[in-house]
Amino acid sequence: MKRPITEEDIQAYVDNALQPERQDEVEAYLIANPDEALRAAAFKSDAATLRAALDRVAQEPIPMRLSLSQIAARRQSEKLPAWRIAAAAMVLIVAGATGGWAVRGYSLPPSEGVAALAQEASASYTTFAGNAVQPVEFKADDIAGLTEIASKTLGIGAILPDLSRSGYRLMGGRIVSTVHGPGFMLMYNDDKGERLVMLARHMIVDQNRPMAEHADGKVSGWTWANGGMGFSVVGETDAKSLHPIADDIRAQVSTL
Repeated sequence: MKRPITEEDIQAYVDNALQPERQDEVEAYLIANPDEALRAAAFKSDAATLRAALDRVAQEPIPMRLSLSQIAARRQSEKLPAWRIAAAAMVLIVAGATGGWAVRGYSLPPSEGVAALAQEASASYTTFAGNAVQPVEFKADDIAGLTEIASKTLGIGAILPDLSRSGYRLMGGRIVSTVHGPGFMLMYNDDKGERLVMLARHMIVDQNRPMAEHADGKVSGWTWANGGMGFSVVGETDAKSLHPIADDIRAQVSTL
């Protein structure tokens, strides 16, 4: 007799801490209970967004003035008590981290409209496309369940674009948390293992916008809005190659 799914199981699922057999049981439970699936996916999306936001700071080299050797050397020369050295080091580290984010904020792209959606789609690709373990939360094996979760997230009768004519298969999707509300991400791959991400969410600004090209490092794509719903398709390829795929998606979702 199977054990009932508990809140502890849901939290362990969010933390990727379940045994494979229990993982399958929890995934089956979530497919059968879309409201619980939305809640669990929102938890995982928030955690992933937080990791993505802080990862760049964590990877930055520590300035020489904040290294322990430099602090220890100053301690020897100044003869300061150990507790004052430790306190000073913590203050400098916190100030350095927050200062870096303050400076970075001046060069961030616009935080509204299709520009923000393009940035969110690129961040989703960077966060999830390289994940070899669980790139999607809800697999395409259950199209009906995936469509239902997408529709509940977006509040409309969602359409899952078919990109088979372009050589891409639907892998699945997940709920993505953004500062502008929940979005739904779909991921596709081809025979070469290359992946594409499409992100859709409601638009407060730029409710109707023509398709625009954008790039963020190695990730490029196309973003547009129609009738208050925004769409962005991105991948690690040149925007020119993605244009016909974006056109195909736009044609398929234009009936929403």
